[in-house]
Amino acid sequence: MYRAAMIYRLLLDVLTYAWLLLRPSSIVAAENMFLRRQLALYQERNIKPRRTDPATRLTLAWLSQRFDWRPVLVIVQPKTLVRWHRQGFRLFWRYKSRPGRPRIPIELRQLIREMALNNVSWGEERITNELLLKLGIRVSPRTVRKYMPERPPHGGPRGDQRWSTFVRNHAPAIIACDFAVVVTATFRLFYVLMVIEHGSRRLLHCNVTEYPTAEWTLQQLREAIPCDHPYRFLIHDNDNIFSDELDKSIGNLGIKVIETPYRSPQANSICERVIGSLRREFLDYVIPLNEVHLRKLVKDWKRYYNRGRPHSSLGPGVPDPPTGIPSPLQSKRHGTSALGRLIVTPVLGGLHHEYTYA
Repeated sequence: MYRAAMIYRLLLDVLTYAWLLLRPSSIVAAENMFLRRQLALYQERNIKPRRTDPATRLTLAWLSQRFDWRPVLVIVQPKTLVRWHRQGFRLFWRYKSRPGRPRIPIELRQLIREMALNNVSWGEERITNELLLKLGIRVSPRTVRKYMPERPPHGGPRGDQRWSTFVRNHAPAIIACDFAVVVTATFRLFYVLMVIEHGSRRLLHCNVTEYPTAEWTLQQLREAIPCDHPYRFLIHDNDNIFSDELDKSIGNLGIKVIETPYRSPQANSICERVIGSLRREFLDYVIPLNEVHLRKLVKDWKRYYNRGRPHSSLGPGVPDPPTGIPSPLQSKRHGTSALGRLIVTPVLGGLHHEYTYA
């Protein structure tokens, strides 16, 4: 409140001085003589003036630079006004000579934090060298250490590698499978087996059966996994369909079976996400008539899922992109006329469409 009143007084004095500059010099001289006569009477009666506030001191120090102030100074001694001058210069140069280096731009600070979070094994020296050699930004390691986020306390997560980084490094060697239940128009239950590859998000195999057994499931997995496969892990839940004999047969293929905990669908989240996409994007709009119809629909959706549907987790991208798709680095912003004729192809009976250029 006190600071606001001081700023208001200063603004009022500046506006008053600007208004006086616009007035004729004769009127200002007459007013000046009139004020001097009053100050003379004020000085003759020996009335003690009230204490000056900082706004008045700044105004008097500023105005004293524009005329000879010594004959008209009454309320204080000349040395007091000179001291006000010195205090003003001292405050000004203290503001101009603030200690420490200026802060680096906020974009660079955010970049340092992002690099430290994404690369938990990097220190300030490593980030400094990365900025200098790759981006041409010269920053001191001490400055980088100042803006790096704090490490987790003792007993928290390990600092050598994040779980998301571990999963991303092993995703090409992981496959997962699960069943989805579908009801036909005649209220018959069918089971759809989905086998997906974590790294590319590509559906390796889909098939439909009314009576899922361990033998049938094992045969489907053998069809989904090629002989020269690069996979090391297979994730599935604790359903009785996945028997011990099935896991042993899969182990003979050089693949380690990982069972998810009970009532933990998030442990097989990618496969659960595929089943959710199958329902939300297709089965919620189609009623299968029988097993043959459902198998055909699932095969068509698998082809669209692998070759035509963009996946946000891939950057975005397509697991099996067809030839002729322009690279994102080659695309032009808002440019459509130079790419050719647009072709729209309906998919799944017109439920979805694919857009390409001829």
